[in-house]
Amino acid sequence: MYRLESNLVVERMMPIKPDAIFACDAPARLKPSNYPEPYASFVADRIKQPLGDIFGLSNFGVNLTRLLPNSISALHHRHSMQDEFIYVLEGRPTLITDAGERQLEVGMVAGFPANGTAHHLENRTSHDCIILEIGDRTTGDQVSYPSDDLQAVMRDDGSWKFTHKNGKDY
Repeated sequence: MYRLESNLVVERMMPIKPDAIFACDAPARLKPSNYPEPYASFVADRIKQPLGDIFGLSNFGVNLTRLLPNSISALHHRHSMQDEFIYVLEGRPTLITDAGERQLEVGMVAGFPANGTAHHLENRTSHDCIILEIGDRTTGDQVSYPSDDLQAVMRDDGSWKFTHKNGKDY
């Protein structure tokens, strides 16, 4: 962006990043999911508000995620290189891992180290659940989805490449 004076470009202006905001005021992610169909539809009732992006954070991501009643946070998955952490701010989501299920409540946290247990959250209640999600952005990360015919690899540019488990592209 440039500032113009008398039709001359006098300085390049950088986009202004805030020093602080109310998390609830952050805009929702424009594209609700990177999953290919039919999987994108499975997470249609989750709303992610990327918080770290607002401040230009690039080493890790922070999302304020709202799970509407009867929605899920993600497909059941595990990362090969990235760690994930969640903090329950509102509601009572059910955490599903390879070890079983556990209902979480406000104030509870959970962490998922790389190559750890596969996991996801489900909102089985009639009220919204709000979760703070934090995870790193290690390139080359691979994601396995034990319950679905899906796998993903993070490209160098930070985008995800999704394929079937046999390697065929979606």
